[in-house]
Amino acid sequence: MNQEPMSILSLIVNASLVVQGVMALLMLASMASWVMIVQRGLYQRRAYKAFRAFEKLFWSGVDLTQLYRKGNPKAEKNEIDGIENLFRSGFKEFSRLQHQSGVDPDAVMEGTQRAMRVALSREEEKLETSLAFLASVASVSPYIGLFGTVWGIMNSFRGLATVQQASLATVAPGISEALIATAMGLFAAIPAVLAYNRFAARAETLRSSYETFADEFSAILHRQAHSN
Repeated sequence: MNQEPMSILSLIVNASLVVQGVMALLMLASMASWVMIVQRGLYQRRAYKAFRAFEKLFWSGVDLTQLYRKGNPKAEKNEIDGIENLFRSGFKEFSRLQHQSGVDPDAVMEGTQRAMRVALSREEEKLETSLAFLASVASVSPYIGLFGTVWGIMNSFRGLATVQQASLATVAPGISEALIATAMGLFAAIPAVLAYNRFAARAETLRSSYETFADEFSAILHRQAHSN
């Protein structure tokens, strides 16, 4: 008597509760990681474009005070981030300290650089948001899928004890559902590890660019502080 081929959906529905729980967990992890992948991709793309645009404007010879005032409307709406946040933090502290009487130029620069370091740390946190989760999904998902695989195969062989004549058809459903758990683990892990590597590299590139800008901006302010 011929048996109808088992569909993937029927295997999932008829799987044991433990294997179904593993599949549900992997599906949730995959969905969450894809949401974060899209969000990270859009954010880092905007950050890169904003960096290039502001850097071009900064080196165009515009007056720094005018450049600072130009960003005031966005600052009031909390829409400032990236390289512009470094500029505004450093220039704001520099202007505040310079207008105080009796402040040594070296003290002005120390305070300015401290403000930019704080701003840089905040921008690094923004760039690295969700990367830890993606790394966790990439490293843990295969093991979760493997657990479901082991459990499914174990149940299949336990079922052989209740059957007088063992056959491939007896253990095939359990092994099939076990292999689906492995496949889902890889399905969740592979995009996560690829996205993590890509976003971590982009974040490092942007962070290095921010640091370079902060050093160059500090040199400009240092000349202004010691020329007055």
